[in-house]
Amino acid sequence: MSKIKIAVIGIPGKWSTEVLADAIEAKTGFRLVLDMNQITANLVTGHLWAGDINLDSLDGIIVKKISQDYSANSLDRVELLRLAEQQGIRVFSKADTIIRMIDRLSCTVTLRNGGIPMPDTWVTEDPSVALSVVKEFGEAVFKPLYSTKARGMCLISSAQSEAEIIKQIEVFKAENPMMYIQKKIDLQGQDYGMVFLGGKYLGSYARVSQGEAWDTTINSGGKYAAFEPKQNIIGLAQKAQDLFGMDFTTVDVAETKEGPVVFEVSAFGGFKGALEGIGINAAELYADYVIAELLE
Repeated sequence: MSKIKIAVIGIPGKWSTEVLADAIEAKTGFRLVLDMNQITANLVTGHLWAGDINLDSLDGIIVKKISQDYSANSLDRVELLRLAEQQGIRVFSKADTIIRMIDRLSCTVTLRNGGIPMPDTWVTEDPSVALSVVKEFGEAVFKPLYSTKARGMCLISSAQSEAEIIKQIEVFKAENPMMYIQKKIDLQGQDYGMVFLGGKYLGSYARVSQGEAWDTTINSGGKYAAFEPKQNIIGLAQKAQDLFGMDFTTVDVAETKEGPVVFEVSAFGGFKGALEGIGINAAELYADYVIAELLE
């Protein structure tokens, strides 16, 4: 049993956080789960503390979840982990990389600049431009820059009256000054999560919508299922995740009539889809990977 000390940053009590901590404890005999709201930074000395625990005592930190809900505050939390890296503690994945991915716009710009096909997207603060985009797209998905599992997203259709469209845009803009607007594509009831560990492809699962929900997320009742992608889809997901260099991630992909598109590369990646959809114990594999990296 390894004697290295690895902390898991996540949401105490949540399944994905605890199952990862369980795997680390089984392999090292050490268990420490931290919520980022417990962590304090002394910028004079550059040290991080969680209560009376000096994080300098750790060999590694795995970031499973930075907060329950994403926001600009999530970026501030990740910034603190740069201090840990400066003290020589390995953070999985690197703090600079996570920062680039929590903000939906930052992730999208990186993917676009990398030549990754994505759904047609506009970003604007101008409601009149947003109105014209809805009319052009027919159906448009308005997405917060900080969200997970479709939280805060809304679908606006050009089939409504202009007055109703403007009203919905105003409601969204009140919470999201920078409006990220994406053309709704026909998912044919499912999209895919493609799992990568240390840059290597592990497998894929489908998220299958249930009922009348327009999205496939589990929050909207979607279910996980097995999926065997074609090689060109694997290649696309590989190219997308290569732009970021995450230790563990999932790439969200959908097939369209024009070919596959990428929605995003996850800042943290999910364990449950891999387990329930394709029987891969990603937490176990991630723990092995981290330990091997630290023992090199």
